[in-house]
Amino acid sequence: MNTPISVLLKQKGDWVVTIDPEAKVFATIARMVEQNVGAIIVTEQGEIRGIFTERDYLRRIVLQGRTSKTCPVGEVMTTDLVTVSPETTVEECMQLMTEHKIRHLPVLRDGKLAGIISIGDCVRLISEEAQGRVEDLERFVSGAYTN
Repeated sequence: MNTPISVLLKQKGDWVVTIDPEAKVFATIARMVEQNVGAIIVTEQGEIRGIFTERDYLRRIVLQGRTSKTCPVGEVMTTDLVTVSPETTVEECMQLMTEHKIRHLPVLRDGKLAGIISIGDCVRLISEEAQGRVEDLERFVSGAYTN
């Protein structure tokens, strides 16, 4: 399966939740909960500055004893981003996420944010494609026995 991420983005849309680096972590978490997402892209004047995930919250706020109501998200976001392009395949994305132990990948087109995918998105697409292959094989086998 060499499905490019652009196919996945067409299915789920290119909508991405973003927030300013000066926003407090508490407001960031509230926005993530409101939008039902596990990661939020931190942008400043349209440029990506980092990503903030549920894991970042646990490691950099809770375990470090910081206060989410006073700490800006820009101080605790992940800045060493792993990104992909729309042409990157689902398999390559799964490999990157496994290798880097991450669950979200920002998708960049010509250096600009074009979407975000999660490991769940990739697993769902792989499952749908596998189910389609099973159905194709079932039709083939059924046809072979009726001829």
